Parts: sequence; C-alpha cells; structure tokens
Amino acid sequence: MKKHKVLLLLALSISLACAKKKEKKEGYTESSNSTSSQPNIIFFLADDQDVYDYGCYGNEKVNTAGVDRLAKEGMLFTNAFTAQAICAPSRSQLFTGKYPLKNGCFANHTATKPDIKSVTAQMKTLGYEVVLAGKSHVKPSEVYQWDREWEPVPKKGVPRDYIPLDSIERYLKTSKKPFCMFITSKYPHGKYFDVENPNVDAIKFYPYNEQKKGDKEYVKSKAGYYRSIEEDNTQIEKVLELVDTYLDDNTLFIYSADHGVSGKFTVKDIGLKVPFVARWPKVIKPGTTSNQLIHYTDVLPTFMEMAGGKAPEEMDGNSFLPLFQGEDVKINDYVYGVRTNQNILFSEVFPSRMIRNQRYKYIRNFNSKEVVANNLTGKPNVDYFIKRGADKFKNEPFEELYDLQNDPFEQYNLIKSPELQFIKEQLKKDLFSWMKLQGDILDETHGNMPIITPKGQKGFKLDKDTPRRQIPDSIKGTLKKGDYMIIEHW
Repeated sequence: MKKHKVLLLLALSISLACAKKKEKKEGYTESSNSTSSQPNIIFFLADDQDVYDYGCYGNEKVNTAGVDRLAKEGMLFTNAFTAQAICAPSRSQLFTGKYPLKNGCFANHTATKPDIKSVTAQMKTLGYEVVLAGKSHVKPSEVYQWDREWEPVPKKGVPRDYIPLDSIERYLKTSKKPFCMFITSKYPHGKYFDVENPNVDAIKFYPYNEQKKGDKEYVKSKAGYYRSIEEDNTQIEKVLELVDTYLDDNTLFIYSADHGVSGKFTVKDIGLKVPFVARWPKVIKPGTTSNQLIHYTDVLPTFMEMAGGKAPEEMDGNSFLPLFQGEDVKINDYVYGVRTNQNILFSEVFPSRMIRNQRYKYIRNFNSKEVVANNLTGKPNVDYFIKRGADKFKNEPFEELYDLQNDPFEQYNLIKSPELQFIKEQLKKDLFSWMKLQGDILDETHGNMPIITPKGQKGFKLDKDTPRRQIPDSIKGTLKKGDYMIIEHW
C-alpha cells in the first residue's frame, strides 16, 4: 500500500510538472495580463543597425531569425526612437531617462553630468541588481555603478568581440533577486565580415541608397554588414535559450539597436528610428504591434513602474507599461532629435535639432549655407571652422519639413508648401520651447554658433588633424580658450 502511495505521488508530481511546462510554452492567456512580483528585465542592444534591416520590419533578404522570433512571441514597435544617431548619446538616454542635452552627453565619447541618477541608482533603490554585459561606451563611473559588469570577449574567426555568454549564463543560473541586465553587443558595427563575390541581388535597397547598386565597394560592405547581422542573431538566439532554460515567465526581454548606421550623425529617421521588440510572457500578447511614439528616454520610467516605483519629474520620458498590458494609449505627442558633429573623427560645426509627431517632422540645420553669414564672429580663426562646417554640408537646407505618412524616407522637403505653413510654425514653436527646457546651447537667435570643446585635453580639437580629417597648417592650433564654449563635465 505504501509503495502504491509513493508511485501515485510520483505520477501526480510528473503530471503537474508537465502541465506547468506546457503552460510556460503556451505563454499569454487573456486572464493573466499582470504579474504579482517584480519581473526580471533583460535589454539586448545591438550596435549600428538600420531599422529597415530586419525580417520583422520588412527586409526579407537579411537573416534576423532571433529578432523575428521575438516579434512573433511579443510586441513589435513601429515608431521607436533615439534622440541621437551616435553611440554614447544614444545609450545615455536609455540609462538616464533624459535627452542628451539634459543628461549632458550630446557629443560622442563624452560623459553624463556627474549629479544624475542613472538606471544603476534608480533600480537599486527598487531592489534590483543592475548588470552590464558587453560594450559600455558611457561614463563617468560614479554615475554608472553597475553591480556587475563583464567586458566583451575575444572570439576567433569573427570581426568583433562577442558578448560574455559564459558570465551571463552563470548569472542567470544563480541569481537570487530581481535584476535589470543590459546585454550590449558589438555587432553589427564595423569592421564587418569579408564576403567574397557578393551578390547585389541579395541586398535590399531603399530610396536613400538605390543609387549605390552599381558601387561594388558599397555592395561588398553591405554584404559584410548583413553577415554581421546574422552573427549577432546567433548571439541573440543563445541568450534566449539561456533565458528560457533558467528564468520563468515573469521576465521582460527587449531587443533594440542604438541607432541606424545609414543615418549615423543625422536627424533623419534612418538614423533615429530604432527597432524595438519586447517579449513578456503572460503580459504581452504574442504577435502584436504598437504604432505609438515611444522613445529611449521612456525606457527607464517604464522599468521603474514595472518594479513598483515612479520616475521623478525631472526625467523626460514616460512609462509605456500600458502598451505592454494591451492598452493602446498615447505615450508622447512628440519625439526630438539632436545632431552634434563635433568630437567625432569627421568633426565639423553643423548642429541640428528635430521635432517629430506621428506624421510630420521639422528639422533646423543651424549652420547651413543659407544662414552661415549670420553665424560669423569676425574672428578669422573661428570663422574658418564655422564656414568649413557649412561648406561640408552645403546641400542641407536651413529648414526641412517632411510628411512621413506619404514620404517615410524623407525625400521631399515641403518647407515651402503653403498648406503646411501652420504645421511648420507649430512644430518650430514647440521645438524651441523644448530646447529651452533642455538647457540647449543653441537658440532661435542669429549668430549663436558655439564651438564646443571638452575641458582639458580630451576629445577631438577642431584645430587639430584627426585620422579622417585634415586642416591647413596655417590654422592648426589657432583656437584659444576664449574661442570655445567649454563643456565642464566632459
């Protein structure tokens, strides 16, 4: 009799385990759209990949099996944005909930303001461990105090280091408290794979690059980029396997890429619109899409609300947790963009700002050829660089206006369209109001064209050569302290 009881209990235990496994596999149910405990959060961030280069976003010629799987199992966002199409400023928004001008990192390789509480401080207060696994590209360390941080690891036969998969696995297997983990890949950022004899028909072209179909060097680079995307999806699939092995359904997994490579350094959608796919079993309904405007500054407020907290008023972002829960509610009226071409290898003075709603986008290029005369200072050494910046981007007008519903690739500037003048003026007014609130170094007045530089000797000086930009010997070293706007916290 005792033996039969043991067998019966064993059979019942196996039956319950099978049922639980089946329930986990099936995922979402209509009656279970909330969680009773703090979820684990994993954010996988790729590096320099266009939103148009994913199967789930309409490119059938690129292999993005890992991201496509997430889209089938979760929610795909069609209007997700970063404010700056460059690495450090884009990441700083994710980690602070603030736009680049407010958090201080609005030029590449620069630091966040030292008094800001980042994701590490905010989520720790709510009981989370905060982990960075992979590429960092943010500073200073006193702002970003990760509980654990693992560097990318070298791997033979591939052009870039890999994410630290072994460390990630050990952590997922042994973690004892809720965590927020950013897995930051170095892919598909160049250097790309070397693809021999690339086939132009294996590449998908768009209005912004169709003219390059006959450019063999471009096609070869694009083929290597596609191969690097495929390699990154190998990493994503391995991480998903670990998540499904060691974690339960109360785990939010988000995939994104920090900005588009084809629009890098610009405020065009090809640079600022980002892929954004989220899976959260039993909360997010599989195979769903959201067209609401969301932004990288919204990510930290969302995480804080998920953890039971609330974002402070000074954050720019808004929580989009209701979208995960199936409510189609407006998150933002506008998203904004910033362009800073200084402190990069191709440093020039050509700042831009952008405002965008669901349909229309307004851009102002503050140092265009049309207005460069208004920006001159009377100092020959300073004016050389101001004029040089305008000449470098001589084809970019002072103002741009696009109807994104009818022209998603921003090919037709409607700034002079009579029927759109009211929309232009409203967008312009709201843009300058936002800039003022951000403490922008630019404003609406003429002659306001600061040349910025970091404090000390760090960064790329305008009057010095870089590996990709040379200036005449006669102008080298001529910019003095009084010619610059010095950004203290850099």
